[in-house]
Amino acid sequence: MLSILIGHSYFQQFDRKQAERAKPYPPLATLQVAALLRQQGHRVGLFDAMLAASEAEFEASLERDRPQLVLVYEDNYNFLTKMCLARMREACLAMIGMARERGARVIVAGSDASDAPEPYLQAGADVVLRGEGLTELQAMLPRLAARIDLPALQLIAGLPSASCLADGVVRRGEAPLLAYAEVPSRGEERPLEAEAAWDLVDVERYRRVWTQAHGRFSLNMASSKGCSFRCAWCAKPIWGRRYEQRDPVAVAAEMTLLRERFAPDHVWFADDIFGFRADWVQRFADALEARGGGVPFTIQIRPDLISEAMAQALARAGCQEAWLGAESGSQKVLDAMDKGTTVETIHLARARLREQGIRVGFFIQLGYLGEEGEDLLATRRLVEQARPDDVGVSVAYPLPGTRFFDEVQAQLRGKTHWDDSGDLAMMFEGTFGTAFYREARDLLHEQVRVSQLPSEARALAEPVLAGRWDALMARAQVHQEACLA
Repeated sequence: MLSILIGHSYFQQFDRKQAERAKPYPPLATLQVAALLRQQGHRVGLFDAMLAASEAEFEASLERDRPQLVLVYEDNYNFLTKMCLARMREACLAMIGMARERGARVIVAGSDASDAPEPYLQAGADVVLRGEGLTELQAMLPRLAARIDLPALQLIAGLPSASCLADGVVRRGEAPLLAYAEVPSRGEERPLEAEAAWDLVDVERYRRVWTQAHGRFSLNMASSKGCSFRCAWCAKPIWGRRYEQRDPVAVAAEMTLLRERFAPDHVWFADDIFGFRADWVQRFADALEARGGGVPFTIQIRPDLISEAMAQALARAGCQEAWLGAESGSQKVLDAMDKGTTVETIHLARARLREQGIRVGFFIQLGYLGEEGEDLLATRRLVEQARPDDVGVSVAYPLPGTRFFDEVQAQLRGKTHWDDSGDLAMMFEGTFGTAFYREARDLLHEQVRVSQLPSEARALAEPVLAGRWDALMARAQVHQEACLA
């Protein structure tokens, strides 16, 4: 068996926006894989970058654990890792170098590494796994246990979703399988139901950050993997278009365990799409009631999945807040995105959730291809009329593997990834520029704030806000006329 240090490279300290929000979550996927490795008999330590000050803490973990293998397994449930932030790539490359300096073998798995394995391999990683990589990982570990210095090309033999660097060229393990271990067939894979290795993480440190900033403590869970929808801008480097859902009774049991062990005030379900079907949520609610109740929770879900039955089931299960992928108030833009939803559906979902007392957030995306000033104003109207409790505003972000990326690839400038999640830089030739969209973001947030004021205060604030929108759109008109000239 092997001595393994598993970790990830998302340092909240390097993401100013997220550090200011102070809503960190333990690396759930990393902890699940740690539990899986321990079940197989390996000695496992954890480096949790989330609350670490810098890569120096990873270096201290290397000195403490002296691992034979370093596995950098990103938290695939954390949407920030899907953004492939440039600062986090830098951190991971530094961590790889530190591990190799100490003689450890290095395997890397995550969204950015799946899309672009070469930088990680050139930094010294022995292997990069594409996608979730659990089958490939379980095939390689017995080989390393038998021979820790096994050449990388032999280590990945027969594993086409694993890559290494050979003679300066990125190679996949497509050679015939060598007799170092049997590779499990796809039919033998089982859903990862292993309890996350919570004992490896400093939960109390997370509690202190949360309670100091917000007066409550939140933990994370996941009831599914992936998303089967085909939005043109959504990258799916880990799970592709498959959607795998856990047994609702098992999810309820896990929530009960977290409630009893850590007493969180709130749970964040990190699923791309929670529940999917009302009957699943109803069974989840049944199982929670049988266990004495759950913990108030927040989800992400598509507006077209919010039937009356779904809204009722979510309320019964304890859903406190639902974030809807609204994206835009313009039907033209939604259609260009292949979103498969309508503006009317967004309003209807908001109303149904409001009736059940569930707070609603809108994810809004600005600057998508073809979005003009009138489309942006339609998004403003959506926020003004639907009155969500919160909004999360971004600009269109092209990631490899998406139709959107293919459409703008020729326009991409030197900057291909944001440095951090607050960057909000346009990376292609959109209708307007970065400064414009940052101001529009601020106005949409202000729109939400004004809508929540008492009626008299709102009546005073709305004309001022309307004036700021008019000024922004006037500058947009001047910009467009200049471009046409």
